[in-house]
Amino acid sequence: MTAFPVDIDPTRIDVQISTSPDGCSVAVHGEVDSSTAPGLRDCLLDLLARPGTRTVEVDLSRVTFLDSAGLSALAVAHRAAVSAGRVLAVRSGTARAVVRPLQITGLWDVFAVVDA
Repeated sequence: MTAFPVDIDPTRIDVQISTSPDGCSVAVHGEVDSSTAPGLRDCLLDLLARPGTRTVEVDLSRVTFLDSAGLSALAVAHRAAVSAGRVLAVRSGTARAVVRPLQITGLWDVFAVVDA
């Protein structure tokens, strides 16, 4: 895994990417809020735009806070994936900080949620 070189505050969020022939896995640790969400969004959009990428899986199981800016970043990435004929999958884990916002907003039913 390697850190993604975007403008993400490393004291609040850590984004690690691993790649495979079919896609990428993005492990996110920390707080996804108005100051860190834009960097995460840009990271996901960049990965989805790469030739040959079919699936991007975002592992949010170690996210400690997810606000509306973070949900928006995920929604934008999801729309970009659908438009490109790709899949954005979300690994939520069981953390209430992630599961609850996804459920309340209805995004739980929109995203391809794995490992719920």
